[in-house]
Amino acid sequence: MRDATPTASHYVDGAYLEDAEGAAIEVIYPATGARIATVHSASGQVVEAALAAATRAQPAWAALPGVERGRVLRRAADILRARNRELSELETLDTGKPLSETLVADATSAADALEYFGGLAAAITGEHIPLADGDFVYTRREALGVCVGIGAWNYPTQIAAWKAAPALACGNTMVFKPSETTPLCALKLAEILTEAGAPPGVFNVVNGLGDVGAALVADGRVAKVSLTGSVPTGRKVYAAAAQGMKHATMELGGKSPLVIFDDADLESAISAAINGNFYSTGQICSNGTRVFVQSGIKEAFLERLAERTANATLGDPLDEATTLGPMVSAAQLEIVLDYVARGRAEGARLVTGGARVEREGFWIEPTVFADVTDDMTIAREEIFGPVMTVLDFETEDEALARANATEYGLAAGVFTADLTRAHRMAAGFEAGTTWINTYNLTPVEAPFGGSKMSGVGRENSAAAIAHWSELKSVYVSLNPTEAPF
Repeated sequence: MRDATPTASHYVDGAYLEDAEGAAIEVIYPATGARIATVHSASGQVVEAALAAATRAQPAWAALPGVERGRVLRRAADILRARNRELSELETLDTGKPLSETLVADATSAADALEYFGGLAAAITGEHIPLADGDFVYTRREALGVCVGIGAWNYPTQIAAWKAAPALACGNTMVFKPSETTPLCALKLAEILTEAGAPPGVFNVVNGLGDVGAALVADGRVAKVSLTGSVPTGRKVYAAAAQGMKHATMELGGKSPLVIFDDADLESAISAAINGNFYSTGQICSNGTRVFVQSGIKEAFLERLAERTANATLGDPLDEATTLGPMVSAAQLEIVLDYVARGRAEGARLVTGGARVEREGFWIEPTVFADVTDDMTIAREEIFGPVMTVLDFETEDEALARANATEYGLAAGVFTADLTRAHRMAAGFEAGTTWINTYNLTPVEAPFGGSKMSGVGRENSAAAIAHWSELKSVYVSLNPTEAPF
């Protein structure tokens, strides 16, 4: 086992910081259940140090020309790419995701975000609005100030960068709290940003439990909160942010539909269903876990899906031949096993999988249920594991109505050879992110986020700039000012 012990538990004001006063958090390698590191939850002194550092650093960072802030982000992107393998190995140790995934989807995605927003930083400008008699208004995009990012455990490097890159490009500083389940990778991002030239205090990382996140969100110096997490956590954080009228972005969970019509390319549709349910062992918020298959191809779909699912390689996540890793924790494994039991008890047909894999660590077989109905628990609740539910449908109108019959609205996808129908479905989906004849691709150039209970705001793309800055109007008069008396 590689030594993944971090230099310290936190990264504050441009340097690593240890503080053993906080509760110990054991970092467990999901593939074996072995402890690979220990960090400490941030004490009140560490939280204060991080917020004070971010507050001190913010005015000077915002005063830099955008092109200079952008250079720092682009240099950080270059470092991430140069160290992709070691960062990917750390991500695998942190999360249990196979190296075959982390090499192409984690540090590389973080680098894409830093490069994109690094290039955009110099283009953050306002507009000129001409008025009568020579008067005019101009607008300014100004930094919000100190921002708090709270990450989920499934993509620790990517999530940290998706929040840091636009925040820093706009002139904000950040205190980022990773998930206590995967606390290692964001520390490396902070270290790399310092190496790339970010002044001390611009990006800080404090590890900790829920009380640390709550303290950060409640602090009066914080102007914005951005969370990636579950809906229950999002409700709490959004409500806490509202108490201080803080800006907020919530990227939450989903129970997303993937609708496959009988004219779809079957192999591509099955590939999308596999990617949308089993990639990262199903631990992706936008996963298309309700797979609606038109009845004419249902049995062919299930037969071929079972054949291809049998080809999944469960093995050492640090072996690039492995294609499916373990669950992130013992607790998450038990949650998923409970959902599998509920699916069987409520009458769903188990096509394949469903059993715990008897080996060290937190392993479960990729699981497919068929003959699922809309009222079953596995069709309504987010499982966050490798469990696919396949539902039958007959008509387009039926599929759309049932796809939308959920409190969630993060993502949706459709597979069909009829592009007119595809665009009708995309327009009709009540979801913030949709795909036609593919699934779960999230380039940094495109906005990503949800509707309904799946969140507010957008990450990535030029649209994110509006969520990390504030618009100020400046009215300029070229005429005398008059008054009635």
